[in-house]
Amino acid sequence: MSDSTTAPVSPVVLEAWFDLQCPDCFRALDDVRALREKYGDRLDVQLRHFPLAKNKHAYAAAQAAEEAAAQGEGRPYVEALLARTAELGERGEPVLLELAAELGLDAEEFDTALIDGRHLLTVDADEAEGKAIKVTGTPTYVIDGERLDGGKSQEGLRERIEAIADRLLGA
Repeated sequence: MSDSTTAPVSPVVLEAWFDLQCPDCFRALDDVRALREKYGDRLDVQLRHFPLAKNKHAYAAAQAAEEAAAQGEGRPYVEALLARTAELGERGEPVLLELAAELGLDAEEFDTALIDGRHLLTVDADEAEGKAIKVTGTPTYVIDGERLDGGKSQEGLRERIEAIADRLLGA
């Protein structure tokens, strides 16, 4: 998703591969927030889409997140959506539109975007790149070429990311 946390030129980039129907990705938000707070604009956290086949609505959720980004509210939408992963699993795509309306976004445009597929290429490109670098579960992070897989356990991931970022930033 193009809604990164800093300007395009950043000393350190952290790619966060998320499935927006994944409860583990919701729990990972605390780590992402802590990293943003600690490093500010020295760390560019970029959300990348990796919808898992087992999550029926994750692909549509990724497209919806891209539409939210196009409307200027990518990060708030993603964070609110991840808080509703169970509801998304139960009720499906209506949750995506309801959330857009709750955040004051153009829900009709969301519906149109999901129908016309305008964000398919972005989501597909992220998914293909994730597969190419052997992302198998979510959340998965990539920093300085190192892949850190949180799909099985998130234990110690933030500390490992911080160690790499500190080294790269000379901290």
